[in-house]
Amino acid sequence: MNIYKELERLIQYGLEKGLIEKWDVEFVRNQLLDALDLQNWVRIEVEKEQLQNPVPVLESILDWAAEHGRLSPDTVSERDLLDTRLMGIFVPHPSTVIHTFEKIRSQYGVERATDYFYQLSRDVNYIRTNRVKRNEHWFSRTPYGELEITINLSKPEKDPRDVVRAKEDNANYPACVLCKDNVGYSGRSQHPARQNHRIIPVSLDGEQWYLQYSPYVYYHQHAIVFSEEHRPMKISAATFRRLLAFVEQFPHFFLGSNADLPIVGGSILNHDHYQGGQHEFPMAEAGYEETFRMGNFPEVKAGILHWPMSVIRLQAVSQADLTAAADHILQNWMDYEDPEAGIRKETNGERHNTITPIARRRDDFFELDLVLRNNRTSEAHPLGIFHPHEQVHHMKRENIGLIEVMGLAVLPGRLKDELEKLADYLSGPDALSQIRKDPDTQKHSAWARHLMETYDRSGLENINSMLKQETGKVFQTVLEHAGVFKKNTEGRRAFQRFLQTL
Repeated sequence: MNIYKELERLIQYGLEKGLIEKWDVEFVRNQLLDALDLQNWVRIEVEKEQLQNPVPVLESILDWAAEHGRLSPDTVSERDLLDTRLMGIFVPHPSTVIHTFEKIRSQYGVERATDYFYQLSRDVNYIRTNRVKRNEHWFSRTPYGELEITINLSKPEKDPRDVVRAKEDNANYPACVLCKDNVGYSGRSQHPARQNHRIIPVSLDGEQWYLQYSPYVYYHQHAIVFSEEHRPMKISAATFRRLLAFVEQFPHFFLGSNADLPIVGGSILNHDHYQGGQHEFPMAEAGYEETFRMGNFPEVKAGILHWPMSVIRLQAVSQADLTAAADHILQNWMDYEDPEAGIRKETNGERHNTITPIARRRDDFFELDLVLRNNRTSEAHPLGIFHPHEQVHHMKRENIGLIEVMGLAVLPGRLKDELEKLADYLSGPDALSQIRKDPDTQKHSAWARHLMETYDRSGLENINSMLKQETGKVFQTVLEHAGVFKKNTEGRRAFQRFLQTL
């Protein structure tokens, strides 16, 4: 493999994608040589090619680097550090990206501006498209509409050599993976490189926030909006104001927040942030089970959503009216107790009640979905009373965050092989015995027995399709477990008791 040919191919890719111009070629070439500790350049002609992404060329360069001592050890983490450094050479300075974004917004509108920023993030391999496309995705019919299911195969597993190095990592900069300090950061074994990372400033409720995209997008234009200040997550009236201010500026996006408590919150609680994007989630398509009026807020339409979890949807023309109504519900919920329904507001001063809010535009109306959450634990449910129960842990035991609340399951990568094995076993004789013997599938044995009792396997043309559909039903159950008011007569009565406090 000729390293100079591969570097020239990478330069050609940058030119064709408009990342650099012909005046930049020598500068970029020298930066690439420096990154690979090369002092000489061998001029070589390469044919132009229509590469959709730089990964094939980068992989060749990384293989050369590993062979010639530029990668030590040759792990996924070290490869990511180097290929990000290489692609960072092609990315305009942050100010240039921001000025271009604002110019496009002023001339063509905000949707064109976010399209530009999204495409740039893909072209420079910040969004790792080649890994994201490995994820499996399908829809599953349920009484609540079609839920979305993904098996997450995009994030690489940690190499044991990286884990050993991580023990020696005492750095505390940047403070977290969301801080604005990440822009241009070279990374280390326990912190991703970000030379190809750019952010767009956004003003929300008089504060400085920033828009970026997720490197491992779960849906179209999966965006993260984060505070300039490194501070803990907090749900408050200010949260509602910021969410609504954002969708006013970006009406083609939704924006939501994870809850601010462990168990019911997301994976990053130490930095105030939201997630959004250009995607219609199943929850957004859900209708009302019933509507009601809040006496002090006559201009706000309110209703209980037909959804596995406990959701109140609010709509209003006025952001101020909507914020006031949402804050009223939040304050009442944080102070609410219903021992009959298992809801207690605190234990030894530790708060349990909070909300997962989602904002979007509906023509002239602003809309807020308020998902009621509670993070109590018990002896029977040590991971959380309103959390996936043990019966569904064979599929999902992690926290139910914002994305899953809205109806998109993010299931662990192990399920790909496990579901394939289950399909093979269910297609043959003595299925249950085989499933129980296999360490990879024995956790699914109770579920498999249920499926065998439910379906006539001899009449099934496609067991894989059946397993996908039934996985969606398990996800429905997961969401029902996370709902504070159960989807039965007693649960509906309990929900009504809370609504009477409003």
